Amino acid sequence: MGSINPQQQPTPDDDQLDGNNTLNQAYWQINAPPTHPARTSPICPPFLLKNKLPPKDLVTISTPNHLYQRDTWSQVRRRVQENKLAEFQRRPADMWRYLEFSWKIKEQYREGGVKEFILKERLKWGWPGEVVAKGTRFGKGGCEEDGTDGDEDEDVKILWNDWPYGIDERIVHLVVWTKFELVDDPATGDLTDEARAEIDDYVRRTFGRRVPEEHIIWFKNWAHIKSVKAVEHFHVMLFDPDPEFVKEITKGDVPLGIIQTN
Repeated sequence: MGSINPQQQPTPDDDQLDGNNTLNQAYWQINAPPTHPARTSPICPPFLLKNKLPPKDLVTISTPNHLYQRDTWSQVRRRVQENKLAEFQRRPADMWRYLEFSWKIKEQYREGGVKEFILKERLKWGWPGEVVAKGTRFGKGGCEEDGTDGDEDEDVKILWNDWPYGIDERIVHLVVWTKFELVDDPATGDLTDEARAEIDDYVRRTFGRRVPEEHIIWFKNWAHIKSVKAVEHFHVMLFDPDPEFVKEITKGDVPLGIIQTN
């Protein structure tokens, strides 16, 4: 997949999963934060139980973080252009923290889980109740010539990706959230041509005025690989943009997943 060297990537077997790998660490200890109790605990945290993790995630968190190779901008562009979105993955240490974070959110927000957290805490669109679009679609939400994106309750909001993929650190990974549906073709599971053209136009007007076209890429995850399925959104990646523009377009948003990993 271009991110974890297949020659170095461990494939956890039953012994490794029970803690007898070559590093004398259980798989849940390898990427635990230095001060986290799981770093030395013989008991697997509930959010990392092997029977609840997809094989891809299990391999990721079992891989020492230093073996991870960040994707370059050219790799990111090629992956999106070839629609191989499932190949994106987080760095092992980031994935560990993301899984813990997701588990805590589901424990805290028992009624609505991740959807409730996103709508209430990140988007400020309210909970409970149905999210109703005003009908502006992409008429506002960051397309104004002066760089503003209208009132906070408009139909579109641009935020940082709280838990971005393991990509070149110069790449800014944003998420565009919408109150309205981005229509998929039921026959393919991918966006309709009309929806794709609509998003293309929005991305060009919103980001293209300050970022070169070759430094912009966008994609919408297929339904089966979305980590947040309940609220409509698509991803935008910008290569080495002006930090002031990013601050402006996100209204000073700060990603929740900012971490320091040695």
